[in-house]
Amino acid sequence: MTVINQLGQKAKSASRELLSIGAIDKNVILELIAKNLIANSAHLLTENTKDLAVAEKHGISSVMTDRLRLTLERIEAMADGLHQVADLKDPIGQVVQGFTNSDGLKILQKRVPLGVVGMIFESRPNVSVDAFSLAFKTNNAIILRGGRDAIHSNMALVNIIRQTLTEAGVTPDAVQLIEDTSHEVAEEMMKATDYIDVLIPRGGAHLIQTVKEKAKVPVIETGVGNVHVYVDETADLEMATKIVINAKTQRPSVCNAAESLIVHQAVAEEFLAKLEDAIVEAHEVEFRADDRAKSYLKTALPAKPEDFGREFLDYIMSVKIVDNLSQAIDWINTYTTHHSEAIITQNIAAAEAFQEQVDAAVVYVNASTRFTDGFIFGLGAEIGISTQKMHARGPMGLEALTSTKFYINGQGQIRE
Repeated sequence: MTVINQLGQKAKSASRELLSIGAIDKNVILELIAKNLIANSAHLLTENTKDLAVAEKHGISSVMTDRLRLTLERIEAMADGLHQVADLKDPIGQVVQGFTNSDGLKILQKRVPLGVVGMIFESRPNVSVDAFSLAFKTNNAIILRGGRDAIHSNMALVNIIRQTLTEAGVTPDAVQLIEDTSHEVAEEMMKATDYIDVLIPRGGAHLIQTVKEKAKVPVIETGVGNVHVYVDETADLEMATKIVINAKTQRPSVCNAAESLIVHQAVAEEFLAKLEDAIVEAHEVEFRADDRAKSYLKTALPAKPEDFGREFLDYIMSVKIVDNLSQAIDWINTYTTHHSEAIITQNIAAAEAFQEQVDAAVVYVNASTRFTDGFIFGLGAEIGISTQKMHARGPMGLEALTSTKFYINGQGQIRE
């Protein structure tokens, strides 16, 4: 029997056991896990150091290593996420609609668990905890497959969760980690239709494309973020400068960081000079600009066509100048990955047109795209940011991990 068959059978069994756990018990267990994460901080940091050492040995960039790093603050943030999920209303059993039809049948539609959730992700060990908390709160079992770059961190985190579940009298197989990080096992997971009800990839473009192409399990696509900020002709340029710097440099290795800058030609010369001078105070950024933008920037490189569609995940940003709002919207809709997009403007009509016409899960007016996050949006943790137009779009919280079931009660009715 393969690893996936073993884990899959355990997960299926666990998903049935989890159906009987009520909201109060789930919340108590989530609080206990948060407590145990904090209590085991030293161990978690030690295990994370092993992953960081391997990353350094392999020459992984400092930007990408940041995605991998655990700190006391990040462990506390994971614990805070668990507390917040515990505080959220439990969607399981929620009545979506209820009525009596013309045949006298009482029809209820309720929220129910999906069953077994599969998660394939890269780096960012906090995903192990975030994904588990949302799956557990919605009575789903979850199988996690992280990258080899974070294997020690993920093993330590999942072991703490499993130990806490065992101590609470709940099956530890509510969460399982695939410790074999080979591509062969990952591909087997993608085809495990007998066990996994939905598969969520979370990582770079290559991972997500691979899962889309090879999976037989239903997939919710997440994460790739070629995120644009458009500076309109009426923009407050001080505000625009502050927002672009934050969106690009605050944490460039994440999917809600800005990768592309679009500027209206009426303010391009003034704004780009201001931005170039100010951004170095946060961090140097390599601008890859079209011909018009390059003439206003002192150190920009000429952009190649592929630069406008890339998720750099680094201190690199493409720059495009447009003549009007319509061109900006068309440009974004051509290159967007449907994640997060922003406009900086003082024109209400322009803001409304941008939000209505830009095809993305999250569309901002006068704010940094770095806010696209389940925790920030009040969802507790997030299992990913869906860029599809399915039942879940944008940051995915509890409801995204539920399905619905119709409960029908009759009194002997038959259909004529």
